[in-house]
Amino acid sequence: MGALIFYFSTSIQICIAMSGMGSNNFPNILTEIIKKSLFTPRQIEIILKQKGLSDTEFTITKGAYYRQVSQSREKLARLYYSFIVLRALDILLVDDINVISRLTEQVSVIKDGDVFPERERDILGLIERVVKQTTGM
Repeated sequence: MGALIFYFSTSIQICIAMSGMGSNNFPNILTEIIKKSLFTPRQIEIILKQKGLSDTEFTITKGAYYRQVSQSREKLARLYYSFIVLRALDILLVDDINVISRLTEQVSVIKDGDVFPERERDILGLIERVVKQTTGM
């Protein structure tokens, strides 16, 4: 596992360069990760706005916005409860948390930088391998 993380870390750092933002204001790699998450891009934007991390203006009705705020809050709470139960039952191990933490740090580098478009698939494949290895049962 250590070699995989070193390779992952090195690959991410080498690949940072020049890729544009996606149509939803997220870099392409982050957009792909969001697609595989529990959240929609809109819900992520709403969470960012609610946490004061974005000043995005939404072109939806006030009622629809607050309904999505409620849905986003509920999903986030369920994610936290899931994390607690998985950790309490030793399904999510300390080593898994460490791997995911390192993966998260590298994705944070990507979200603030740019990646050559031809390297995006390589990076996403590497992320997918790490996640699959961590979730293997």
